[in-house]
Amino acid sequence: MDRLAERAGVGKGTVFRRFGSRAGLMITLLSDAEADFQARFMFGPSPLGPGAPARERLIAFGVERITFVMQYGELARAADKSVPDRFDVPAVTLWDRHIEYLLREEGLDADPRLMAMALNATLDPERLLHAVRVHGIEPGRLAESWRELVTRVVSSP
Repeated sequence: MDRLAERAGVGKGTVFRRFGSRAGLMITLLSDAEADFQARFMFGPSPLGPGAPARERLIAFGVERITFVMQYGELARAADKSVPDRFDVPAVTLWDRHIEYLLREEGLDADPRLMAMALNATLDPERLLHAVRVHGIEPGRLAESWRELVTRVVSSP
């Protein structure tokens, strides 16, 4: 916050009044990227957007989310730490509902809401960044693992 205030030529108090906290700043920095991601999976071209079969859209969603986390993961982690219940913020709720919708479209009989929450948990920024940084797992392997997980979930009886 000190460096930001210095670079902006304002006092630290001004930065805190505008953003409330370091986490508020992180949320603001993520806002445009998150809005772009949401627009792409809700309205963009397939396979991420409408028009492709649900399984392809679900796979594309996870692959794009992994890519997002690789690019914005530190901001996402910092923003997550600021929220008392990070699983009920509008973006996370939207991701859960989107995954649930796609699972229902695929005809999943098991509890689609819980399955959506479970699938979404595998895309948690802290978990993905830990896998890459600590365990040396390549992002491409994460994407392939997501593809395999989705395929097994929607193909199971």
